[in-house]
Amino acid sequence: PDSFSETRGETSPSSDIGRWWERFGDEQLNALMDEAFRHNLDLTQAYERLKQLEAVIKITGSSESPSLNLNASAGRVRQQGLSGVTTSNSYTLSIAAGYELDLWKKLKSRTNAARLNALASRQDIKALYITLSAQLADLYYLAVEQSAQLELSDRIIASYEDTLNRIRQRYEEGLVPASELYKARQSLAAVKAQRPVFETNLAVTQHALSVLLGRFPEKETLKSIAQLPKAPEAFPAGIPSQLLTRRPDIEAALLRLRASDEQVGAAIADRFPSFNLTAGYGGSSSTLKNILDSPNIFWNLLLNIAQPLLDGGKRKAEVERSKAVFRENLARYHQTVLRAFQEVEDALARNHATEQRIAALEKKASAASDSLRLAMNKYMQ
Repeated sequence: PDSFSETRGETSPSSDIGRWWERFGDEQLNALMDEAFRHNLDLTQAYERLKQLEAVIKITGSSESPSLNLNASAGRVRQQGLSGVTTSNSYTLSIAAGYELDLWKKLKSRTNAARLNALASRQDIKALYITLSAQLADLYYLAVEQSAQLELSDRIIASYEDTLNRIRQRYEEGLVPASELYKARQSLAAVKAQRPVFETNLAVTQHALSVLLGRFPEKETLKSIAQLPKAPEAFPAGIPSQLLTRRPDIEAALLRLRASDEQVGAAIADRFPSFNLTAGYGGSSSTLKNILDSPNIFWNLLLNIAQPLLDGGKRKAEVERSKAVFRENLARYHQTVLRAFQEVEDALARNHATEQRIAALEKKASAASDSLRLAMNKYMQ
């Protein structure tokens, strides 16, 4: 599409947001981000998976290069001959080389597939950094929110206790009925019952923060509880075509699709003849000293051609399997693209609704403050 359906007027390309959490101007949050990027265990696993795939590139790529082996053997043989029993020594030293001619690009396709899978893993790591930073910021400000809820709860409890004392005094003076006293006690008990919920939520949130940072769960993860910040300006959504080139999860899905395409090529090439060059050079003698003398030298050079004839349909089935994997990854790529667009549309819709809700709550808070002032003036008359 030309633009996101939930866009409110902004359709220009957006710049790279980079270390987006720094817009909050919170040094403790910045320090936690750095710690998470160093010690988070999901990131550690992702980097080790990348190392495995990089090793696979070397393993598959090695088949495109010649192989060279040094062979040596020594033995002593006792056997019956025409002249009686003889005992002799045997020494052999040789070098053997082998090379497969990749006429159908079978080996190259496998190496390309491994390389593309490693590149996809790199994109997974980029996506994980984004996800991790979002999770950490979400948990951090959830902890800040729960702390603010606790502080607000304490203020409400203090206010209700003050109200109860005032009503008790007026009740003792015979100015209000007993029902007012009971209602005040009930209201105070109700707000006190809410406080443990906020305490539990704060503890659970800090436990989750600890694990995200690679620590054992602890209640005091944050050195200090920050204040709720003012919401920064919304990040520009940009244009849909830009989303396809900047989302690492989309790039990873595309790279895996290309890797499966290379696997299809390798499976098809495996049904064609293979050409292998082998060569050997060495010497054999009954004495170790004379093993490389010219009369004992031997060499060979061979070209082996192998064409699969009957394999029970194994190679044909592998081609069909590889094509099915390709179609699966194609559908997964399409799904990843659609999900990415959905996430942006959902975020734009939520941001717009949140902005409206904040404006309405500010009006409500202003009206409540005016009502409180009038009620207090009336009550104290």
